[in-house]
Amino acid sequence: MDFDPTEEQAAARDLAARIFADLATHERLAAAGTGSDAELWKALCAAGLVEAVEETGLLGLVLLAEEQGRTTAQVPFTASAVYGVLAVARYGTPEQRDRLLPGLRAGTTVVTGAFPASSADWVPWLRDATHVLVPEPATRALHLVPVTGPVEPVALTAPWAAGRTALDPAAGERIGGPGPHAYEDVLAAARIAFAGLQAGVCAGSLARAVAHTSTREQFGHPLSSNQGVQLRAADAHMDTESIRVTAYEAAWRHDRGLPFAEHALTAAWWAAEAGKRVVHAGQHLHGGLGADLDHPVHRHFLWGRQLDAYLGCGTELLAGLGDLLAKGDAA
Repeated sequence: MDFDPTEEQAAARDLAARIFADLATHERLAAAGTGSDAELWKALCAAGLVEAVEETGLLGLVLLAEEQGRTTAQVPFTASAVYGVLAVARYGTPEQRDRLLPGLRAGTTVVTGAFPASSADWVPWLRDATHVLVPEPATRALHLVPVTGPVEPVALTAPWAAGRTALDPAAGERIGGPGPHAYEDVLAAARIAFAGLQAGVCAGSLARAVAHTSTREQFGHPLSSNQGVQLRAADAHMDTESIRVTAYEAAWRHDRGLPFAEHALTAAWWAAEAGKRVVHAGQHLHGGLGADLDHPVHRHFLWGRQLDAYLGCGTELLAGLGDLLAKGDAA
């Protein structure tokens, strides 16, 4: 098992890191409010990073999602890559791939997912989306439905341009064959991708906390010299690494055609449970500044809690994991 990125994955990750660092600044994020940054989205698509997901696979997407999370960049990158690019590339017919992938690569087509496991009441990045990937209630076969009606904005903890709308199922088209196989695969891939996003959110929060405690002095000494601060930061680091390595392993197995459903739930559980611990620690290590709603670390806190809610509560994820393990034992 080798999680070292390939040359192509590393190049895409490094390019994404530069673009996110240059354009997803605190000032630009504050100006965007609850909306998305159209200029940043165009820059990512023009650089070929959305298209690169086809070649670098789910592990490549996890690496790129980490970079988005580090800066809490307000673009539908992770959502459209996993619900759109990877889903169509993996399950679309040749005609669908020829027709849909060019727009997805260019960013003119943006896909999000309306899965019951993520939310029955709101859809992330819906205000940016041209299409929604929807599972049929009875069979859970996947349908790609265009967004044609008005979208009602929904306020979330994090500014994910979420919304509600009425979709016309008759206007959609099936992606993948009948039955739940494609649905289960895409749902598991989405859990892994958003776990990668959470790894980046946590890494960014912890980096800010380390920088703050290393320069902020109390009684003539940096806060980082306090043993309690060191232990809290160390715990947050271990949690962040646990999110990262479980997401990497699940994505690695997905890309190699190995069973990965259990690993996807494991990554999602770590992202939900450990993720909220990390962003709480990041905020607390900033002391009074952590309570400032305009401070950059507060955005990481909001994203971490939103990802916790989006992935599902820990007990729900563990119940799903237990069901899978029981079925495997029975088989």
